[in-house]
Amino acid sequence: MLRRARLFGNKTRITFSMPVNQPPGVISVVGDFNGWEPGKHELVPRRNGTRTISVILPSGIHRFRYLATGGLWLDDETADVVDDQGSQIRL
Repeated sequence: MLRRARLFGNKTRITFSMPVNQPPGVISVVGDFNGWEPGKHELVPRRNGTRTISVILPSGIHRFRYLATGGLWLDDETADVVDDQGSQIRL
C-alpha cells in the first residue's frame, strides 16, 4: 500500500507499506529511485502490524517493486499502474 504526502517544491514523501508477516522474511522496495538496489530501502516492522519505509521523490514517473526473502518479487496493487514491468507511481 502507498501513502503520499506532498512536501515543499516538487517533492512527495511516499510511504511503502506491507503487512508485517505477509510474506514472511525481509522485504525491501527497489526501484529506479534507488538504482534497483535490494536492501537499500528495507521495510521496518511497526507496532500497528505493518512494515513501512518512506522515501522522498521528485515529480515524475517512478517504477518500483517489492523484493522479499527468497527472491520473491511483488507489485503494489495501489500503484497508479501495474504492468509486466512492475508498479508505477506518477507524481
